[in-house]
Amino acid sequence: MSNLTKSIPADERKMLRKVFWRSFTLYAAVSPAKQGASGFCYSLMPFINKFYKEDEEGKKAALTRSMSYFNTTIPLSTFIMGLAASMEKENSERKDFDTNSINAVKSSLMGPLAGIGDSIFWGVLRVIAAGIAVGLGSAGNVLAPIIFLVLFNVPSLLIKYYGTFLGYKLGSEYIQKIYASGLINILTKAASTVGLIMVGGMTASMVTFQSTFEWKMSGKSILNLQSMLDQIFVGIVPLGLTLLCYYLLKKKNISITVLIIGVIVLSILLSLLGIA
Repeated sequence: MSNLTKSIPADERKMLRKVFWRSFTLYAAVSPAKQGASGFCYSLMPFINKFYKEDEEGKKAALTRSMSYFNTTIPLSTFIMGLAASMEKENSERKDFDTNSINAVKSSLMGPLAGIGDSIFWGVLRVIAAGIAVGLGSAGNVLAPIIFLVLFNVPSLLIKYYGTFLGYKLGSEYIQKIYASGLINILTKAASTVGLIMVGGMTASMVTFQSTFEWKMSGKSILNLQSMLDQIFVGIVPLGLTLLCYYLLKKKNISITVLIIGVIVLSILLSLLGIA
């Protein structure tokens, strides 16, 4: 047993192992609006059930928090789970705990860890493992596929396992310190800002609109809709559509399913009309 796991009480170590095994279901039920939220919530349930055993309203609130959007590289996901578990523990013990900080910290870590994780595990480790396996396979070694799986999965699983304990350990140590120093409000605001930046970046890269409408007279183009929109504000349509969906979702309580169907229908109509 490593020093990292030794320093955590036995009952909490047991729950952290449950979090690790449950984390394999992270993307078992993915939705466009939540991604791995259901898997994240399921993974944290051992802690939520224990810490809020006598507080039904607190348990409901914790489960609701855990069902917020979650998406990051799988081997590093358990670090955030461990951190969230430690914050839920602190929340169950402190009446002055800012519950907004839990999702703020979670959201702020998803993007950076996804960038680091994708680069390391998909960009480096997978390529190295595949290079070794391909070399063995071309030489006629029948164990080449197994070697690839071992080289890629063993480091990933080790980081995923110990990341659970590391996130929990760091969380339990530093959350008390930042509360004592009064930095929790600054941390929450900074984490919320980083989370909003990540959402803004996702909007800019994932929501696209390219108009094909062009008005011509005497064979000359006198109006190019896309060019005109870009002169006003580059990405104005994706931004406007995102803000409209957010307004309908939050203010008008329109379901995400209706919004997705609406966007699909609108896209088909714009295509048929030759606008986009």
